[in-house]
Amino acid sequence: MRLILVFFFIVFSYSDLNAQIESSFKSGEWLKFKLNYSGWVKAGNATLQVNESTFKSRPVFHVIGKGWTTGAIKWFFKVKDRYESYFDKNSGLPYKFVRDINEGGHIKNRVVEFDYEKKLAFINDLRHKSQKTVPITNDIQDMVSSYYYLRDHYDTKTIEVGDIIKLNMFFDSQIFGFKLKFLGREKIRTKFGNVDCLKFRPYVIAGRVFHEEESVTLWVSADKNKIPIRIKADLRVGSLRSDLEAFKGLKYPFEIQF
Repeated sequence: MRLILVFFFIVFSYSDLNAQIESSFKSGEWLKFKLNYSGWVKAGNATLQVNESTFKSRPVFHVIGKGWTTGAIKWFFKVKDRYESYFDKNSGLPYKFVRDINEGGHIKNRVVEFDYEKKLAFINDLRHKSQKTVPITNDIQDMVSSYYYLRDHYDTKTIEVGDIIKLNMFFDSQIFGFKLKFLGREKIRTKFGNVDCLKFRPYVIAGRVFHEEESVTLWVSADKNKIPIRIKADLRVGSLRSDLEAFKGLKYPFEIQF
């Protein structure tokens, strides 16, 4: 599930960081995705839910991402993941990130709070009952906030084939430089009808999980919502595909062609 969430939350568009872009989401947005392994084996589901809340008296969006295995796969490799992000409603900067996962016995339960004045991340490892701090910069995003930040701060109208998008992401006590290439526009068939999409290729690390650094392709709706529609990944063993299964609470009409 971590694999899927990484890419769902980095699906974004491109433009000047200071451009005034109309918000693409609102509180109440809910997305559900179905996952299939090697084309036909149902692997699981994932959801994203946007809520309004406060964090230390600041108005924030509170997004909850969940993932779990289903069907026969859960008897061999059970996954139950929960990710949460509390990020500023205006700047999009994350204040708190929660990662509570169990992936085939690989268990982590961490809560991270970001202090931009001190330029520190405070990490509370609930599983091992330990705490530590690590230095951060003022331009980071967590796995969840990344997707929503870029939906609201970047524009898709001027993006050109070959453009490279970069982002500093905080994950597992480190800051990673993430890079994504825009491949073009494509109309794809979905259960809802035909959807015009923006097509991206994230650069990943080849090795234990991925076959090569260009093993993943993802599609985002080309309308004002900019929601993930499909993702395909070639793994070291088999492949993974995820498709939008259900949605509600979108800020704008979902542009579907029949």
